[in-house]
Amino acid sequence: MNYETIVGLEVHVELSTKTKIFCGCSTEFSKEPNSHCCPICLGMPGTIPLMNKSVVEYATKAGLALNCQIAEFSRFDRKKYFYPDLPKGYQISQYYIPLARNGYVEIDSNGKKKRIGIRIMHMEEDAGKLVHEEGSSYSLVDLDRAGVPLIEIVSEPDMRSGEEAWQYLNNLKTILQYIEVSDCKIEEGSMRCDINISLRPEGSNEFGTKVEVKNLGSFRAVKRAIEYEEKRQREILESGGSVVQETRRWDEDRGITIFMRGKMDNRYSPEPNLAPVIMSKDWKDEISARIPELPGAKKERFIKEYGLPEYDASIITASKVLSNFYEECVKHYHDPKVVSNWLMVELLSILNETGQGIEDLKFTPKQFCDMLAMIDKGTISGKIAKDVFREMFATGKSPEAIVEEKGLVQISDEAELESIAKRVMEANPKSVEDYKNGKKKALGFLVGQVMKETKGKANPQMINAIFSRLLDHKLC
Repeated sequence: MNYETIVGLEVHVELSTKTKIFCGCSTEFSKEPNSHCCPICLGMPGTIPLMNKSVVEYATKAGLALNCQIAEFSRFDRKKYFYPDLPKGYQISQYYIPLARNGYVEIDSNGKKKRIGIRIMHMEEDAGKLVHEEGSSYSLVDLDRAGVPLIEIVSEPDMRSGEEAWQYLNNLKTILQYIEVSDCKIEEGSMRCDINISLRPEGSNEFGTKVEVKNLGSFRAVKRAIEYEEKRQREILESGGSVVQETRRWDEDRGITIFMRGKMDNRYSPEPNLAPVIMSKDWKDEISARIPELPGAKKERFIKEYGLPEYDASIITASKVLSNFYEECVKHYHDPKVVSNWLMVELLSILNETGQGIEDLKFTPKQFCDMLAMIDKGTISGKIAKDVFREMFATGKSPEAIVEEKGLVQISDEAELESIAKRVMEANPKSVEDYKNGKKKALGFLVGQVMKETKGKANPQMINAIFSRLLDHKLC
């Protein structure tokens, strides 16, 4: 029997407000545990939470960017569970009446646009963190994170594979970064994801038994966990068994999910110490006006305005910082496609090698375009330019200064290049003979020898033309 995979995601995102959701404690990361706490964070008796207006505005901004309907009236509840990182014994969250509903994020599925529905998006406070020291019989509690504002984004079960889930998370992350409500650094915990996954017979409208998967530290882990659960649940069903509703955790090292706990129901009750959130039309319109151009719209504009292929536009607009850098570059250079090629190939390659971000660049768009202009003028070759580019990345020096310091000016003197070419031909008679016998690859070898002798500084177009002339003359 063939089975269809059903996936929904619950994504928790830390909002980048300066203070916590219900008190004035800083949200700034600190290496000193319990240094950003107050009686409210500690859940002391008699403390009263006070709503942070900026959290409501950040959350509303996110809801609007995710095409959600924003509620005029929303309310907080107490979600009760007992765990050492939650000193109050409950979490203040929205559940029954959330801030936003019925949104969507678009992904590409089999070459077509597909909307992944967002059921609800609501505000809540984060819990603290348990620190487990190796070899100890106890855990330490750090409450610096307690009270950090979160939005929880609950998708509809619209995804059908790990690949679709990976796309959804990447597109969600990009949107939230564009509107600057979160840095969405999953490796630092500011974006966390739980999976809900089930299988059902193809053609069925009934959902199968849902399994929740936690402890996912990367988008890659989400994709791998879904693929593993597909296989595990399929084997159970094909052997005549039944999938059990439970919560499992992802073991990254072993690449498997492991039983964590059985089904758990949380009790909810209205939060009596917080007034409802009343979102007026004027307030919502004011927040909406602050939303910048979103990645989807920017991608379409880049295709239309700069003539970029869809692939290039997708890569460039996947990062707000990169797209802004690109637009600054095309103000200074005449060919948008050349700019995108350099950014996608050379820049992203270096960033991947070094682990740095585009925001860490030491050179300006103008300096980068000055380097491209030097290629156009014949001052440096494309090959030399790659070395110059790496030096610019490492030092922030101008391309002119680097070329001068390292003596990288391209050799374009025809007489000098012809002399070198003749020397190379004399030293490689077999290659000359191969060329005469129709082996055109021999030309590439000879050109390579000139580039080696000149340390890459020979004008490649000129040396190719010189060799063609000299070799064709020999053929005559």
